[in-house]
Amino acid sequence: MKKEHSSKKINGYIVLFILLLFIGLGVYLIIKQQMVVLGIILLVISFFTLPGFTIVSPNESRVLILFGAYKGTIKENGFWWVNPFMNKRIISLKARNFNSDPIKVNDKIGNPIMIGAVVVWRVMDTYKSAFEVDDYEHFVRIQTEAAIRKLAGLYPYDNLEDEDAKLTLRDGGEQVNSQLENEVSERLKIAGIDILEARINYLAYATEIASAMLKRQQASAVIAARTKIVEGAVSMVEMALNELNEKHIVELDEERKAQMVSNLMVVLTSDKDVSPIVNTGSLY
Repeated sequence: MKKEHSSKKINGYIVLFILLLFIGLGVYLIIKQQMVVLGIILLVISFFTLPGFTIVSPNESRVLILFGAYKGTIKENGFWWVNPFMNKRIISLKARNFNSDPIKVNDKIGNPIMIGAVVVWRVMDTYKSAFEVDDYEHFVRIQTEAAIRKLAGLYPYDNLEDEDAKLTLRDGGEQVNSQLENEVSERLKIAGIDILEARINYLAYATEIASAMLKRQQASAVIAARTKIVEGAVSMVEMALNELNEKHIVELDEERKAQMVSNLMVVLTSDKDVSPIVNTGSLY
């Protein structure tokens, strides 16, 4: 397989100086009517030489093709002259962003989700970009979306349904992004594309299940919060009973302890403020 290599080139300013001499000499010979044929030949040579000039700006390249054969790439900035019969294809070496539109896919457990990614890429091998694929920019878009689809099928959206999942799309963070970057890089290697960064920038449940999943997430959050409240309330009741017993403030039988525990649990775990009732009579 061929690879990118530098093309032979000549400093454009030197060739331009020689070209101006040829033009000046040719015009002089024709005007003076001395060796008119030579003057015409010099002008014709100058005319056919002009297309050989090319300017290479920073972070740009010229892929040179002579009658269908690859003759090299110019990446050095400056003013150059090459064979005027060569076709000079411009390929940018600048870093570019591809922000994919969110696409609908199924995660590992089959839930439909919407997922999108942003990829920062640039051309590294101009030969592969020019000749190994038909349109390398379109190739980047298609293969990035294919990589996103594959990644989404490897992990669940979250661990609500798959509690054993150690890595999810929502919580995977850098690990998921790193795997996406590796997957995209592997797919775009054939086109000579270098991936600088790839990360998920959009992730949500698909519209048809978004409402149900939101209610489920809210219910899970409420359950987790109530669990913490109950654990705290039990600890506070236990502490209260131990303090009363150790300091001998009041002696409570089992029935009164149960009533006290019941009242404290209601107060501590209630969603609404409790109106206390003060007992001004005897305990019994």
